[in-house]
Amino acid sequence: MSNKIKKVFITGASGGIGDAICQKFINNNYNLVLVSSSDKNLSNLKSKFGENHHYYYLDLLDTKNIEENINKIANEHKDIDVLINNAGITEDGLILRMKLSQWEKVLKTNLDSNYFLIKAFLPNMISNKNGKIIGISSVVATSGNPGQSNYVASKSGMIGLYKSIAQEVARRNINVNIVSPGYISTPMTNKLNESQKNNILEKIPMKKFGDPKDVANVVYFLSTEEASYITGQNLNVNGGMLMV
Repeated sequence: MSNKIKKVFITGASGGIGDAICQKFINNNYNLVLVSSSDKNLSNLKSKFGENHHYYYLDLLDTKNIEENINKIANEHKDIDVLINNAGITEDGLILRMKLSQWEKVLKTNLDSNYFLIKAFLPNMISNKNGKIIGISSVVATSGNPGQSNYVASKSGMIGLYKSIAQEVARRNINVNIVSPGYISTPMTNKLNESQKNNILEKIPMKKFGDPKDVANVVYFLSTEEASYITGQNLNVNGGMLMV
């Protein structure tokens, strides 16, 4: 068995789910490559996870910045085993009131960034004859959600993108999958009032929100050899809220 320390690239590491994913991979002796468009977040990540990992500035809203920096990262880390696209934002509003800037910001961050990152790292994975690519979508990508047409479009687009790429690289020993969380206990859901929480819980057969670790466990499983025959799939982690 190889003693090589594996390497994982993760976006959105400073969020609740992102943090749980980082912890899961660290606990399994992975070396992290983390990015953020915030110097403060990068500093916090470095303080939390230590000097032995890698940290880069990357602005997912700036096409020129992402192309330049992601190619630099890909050249410096040709041995990345796992790519996890977890970054996501919301700019909610009914479609009749939604500004073009709200639409473009969400689509660029949540969907377009996947195109740039996958395209940058895929050549190395093909050369290495090994790789796992995992995207974090959402339950609403399948169910829809009023007031979130931009967010839903971005997360639905991810599913189609990943299924297509999975077919393109299936013979290259590269697995490409999606994980779609439902309502997970994060700082975002913690802002809901009791009435909002109760309305959501009524729709969840398990009558509870998920934990970020529930998502991290599935993400990690998809990165292992135990999941080597799984590709092009969208795994839902939602307590039964949506069964497809």
